[in-house]
Amino acid sequence: MAKLLEVDGVHKRFGGIVATDNLSFTVEKGESLALIGPNGAGKTTIFSLIMGEIRQQEGAIRLKGEDISRLPTHRRIQRGIARTYQVPRPFADMDVAGNIRVGMMPDSLRQMLMRGPDLEAELEVALSVGFTEADLGRTPSTLSMGDLRKLELARTLATKPEIMLLDEVFAGLTVGEIAQISELLAKKRAEGMTFVIVSHDLRALEPLVDRATAMNFGRQIAEGSFADVMGDAEVRAAYLGE
Repeated sequence: MAKLLEVDGVHKRFGGIVATDNLSFTVEKGESLALIGPNGAGKTTIFSLIMGEIRQQEGAIRLKGEDISRLPTHRRIQRGIARTYQVPRPFADMDVAGNIRVGMMPDSLRQMLMRGPDLEAELEVALSVGFTEADLGRTPSTLSMGDLRKLELARTLATKPEIMLLDEVFAGLTVGEIAQISELLAKKRAEGMTFVIVSHDLRALEPLVDRATAMNFGRQIAEGSFADVMGDAEVRAAYLGE
């Protein structure tokens, strides 16, 4: 498999606090990587760095061999990276269809005005994450946490990404909702989507990933199969308190 994403020696500090410490890992095209570690390990920070929402002081981030470290967020999205957030961020004044439409917006206002909304495409994305046609007119305030997670995934999929960064995608969900999201991610994985997944729900995470990278205090402490990483003494000490 070819390297799709490379995080190479990335260092980020906020004042005197080191958020990522010479962090390096790669993600192959078509694989699913778990990024695990205790709270404060730097997992969400590295997602923000990959997306260009914040910038590193050192190191490089490459997508398909291209250094994207200086590109703004929207250019990285255009090149095929998308993410979800620990706390869902829907546009509260838009319905489900409108939220999905945002992800489908073309690069220019002129293109958007000429093309207009693509209702068929919006419905296709909505159906792909488990919504019904009747759900398209619902507003975020009427959605359960499980549906808000599905809406986050729908908005992300609407950008037609090659790699998705999923941040605590199971947080706040019921057992049934976790099963639904897991089934959706397994289906997208079978279709060839590439994932990096952050989750504290290790039981739900394990069957969805090919391997794992563990972090603590911004640095990588283990990498390998999920079972090997979870069995690592330093990981257990940092993550499980053993």
